[in-house]
Amino acid sequence: MNTMTVTAMSASGFLDPQSVIASAGVWGLVVVCAIVFVETGLLVGFFLPGDTLLFFTGVLTFSGVIVQPLWVVIPTIAVSAALGDQLGYIIGRTTGRRIFDRRDSGLFSRKSVTRTQGFFDRFGPAAVTIARFVPVVRTFAPVAAGVGKMPRRLFTMFNIAGAVLWTTGVVLLGFGLAHISGVADFAARYIDLVLIGIVVLSVVPVVIRVVVSHRQNFRV
Repeated sequence: MNTMTVTAMSASGFLDPQSVIASAGVWGLVVVCAIVFVETGLLVGFFLPGDTLLFFTGVLTFSGVIVQPLWVVIPTIAVSAALGDQLGYIIGRTTGRRIFDRRDSGLFSRKSVTRTQGFFDRFGPAAVTIARFVPVVRTFAPVAAGVGKMPRRLFTMFNIAGAVLWTTGVVLLGFGLAHISGVADFAARYIDLVLIGIVVLSVVPVVIRVVVSHRQNFRV
């Protein structure tokens, strides 16, 4: 799939979260779960609107378009996200580095792989959790973890944590802002920047603390 195809899909409404969910009717939650699973599990989902999809899932749960209650919506999507990552991990662990030895195409980017590997160099195993909040990187992170032979139990722990935090945070954000006219539309337009900002604000204090501690130990 090339850029022109993705653009055409966007124009046709295929990548418009509201259209996707609304057109599915009572099957809206099933469609959301399927998209989330594919985005994180099949290495071709980086063009899918993960963050925006979850945000509008919260909005449409509030409005009643998604008929299931919030306490059903969040765990169901979280399980789908976790299973998608587990599949990506298995693919990476089974195929090894050759899965990344491919030419750039509409469905694959070596630049994205390099960016993902940089994430692991910087954050270690926690990159599996943090990557959930970063578009594109979250698609390649589980595969990279598998290629790198991260212990399965360690990966699963960070995977579940990321799935729960990402799903709960973004869906609740949409559900909460749905009460405020205009704010929800603004947040949806810049949801990726909002989430990256949250990650930065969460991670920077930890990094500073580690650096300061390292310098103090070095002086001693």
